[in-house]
Amino acid sequence: MGSRLACGACRDGGEFEKSITMAFQPIVDVNARSVFAHEALVRGADGASAQDVLAAVSPGNQYAFDQACRVRALECAVEAKLPALLSINFLPNAVYNPEHCLRATLAAAERVGWPLAHIIFEVTEHEAISDPAHLLSILRTYRARGFQTAIDDFGAGYAGLNLLADFQPDLLKLDIGLIRGIDGDRVRQRIVHHMTSLCADLGVRVIGEGVETAGESSALRDIGVVLQQGYHFAQPSTGAAVVPEFQR
Repeated sequence: MGSRLACGACRDGGEFEKSITMAFQPIVDVNARSVFAHEALVRGADGASAQDVLAAVSPGNQYAFDQACRVRALECAVEAKLPALLSINFLPNAVYNPEHCLRATLAAAERVGWPLAHIIFEVTEHEAISDPAHLLSILRTYRARGFQTAIDDFGAGYAGLNLLADFQPDLLKLDIGLIRGIDGDRVRQRIVHHMTSLCADLGVRVIGEGVETAGESSALRDIGVVLQQGYHFAQPSTGAAVVPEFQR
């Protein structure tokens, strides 16, 4: 029953009952002093916070929500004239058949003229994965279609190194818990140093997320993490493309 519901929701394109929009936060390359990508973060079209929108998501409507987020992210990215890659979070438990559930994304990308190679799909480790083999199927399908892939919140969730062993994404985002206060914490510095070296061996680029201070940014840069995201550079914003602090 659950599988048929998921497939039907994807196929029929059912609408999420709450009107949504997207805020964007830049991921910056601190060496190049440029924007590498923008992450799309859901908001209510009426000004509701992400927490308010997510509170309306349930097992019965998560498929429609996931599809709506993908489409709105692409539409809002074009409206904002984003100059870089677009990163979209997705709910793996909301995807029944990877190919079928991509149809709305593919149609929206074609309609707005956004290249598939300029889309990053992020899977968060904070969602319990009911079927790890299914997640691998999703990620491999997305890569085969030309999308980039990323594991979000790495180091704080359910999959960890097991997921990385089975699938090497284009990007890996270190969880904020590893970043906070790293400039004064030798243990965190060593963990991130070795994780960055491991990812380099695997051909995976690392992003430090949740960077809030110049000290954290400098420590990450010294370790070799040059892709960074957080309030130190810019807060999420709706409307026009967000300009990082160092470009203002």
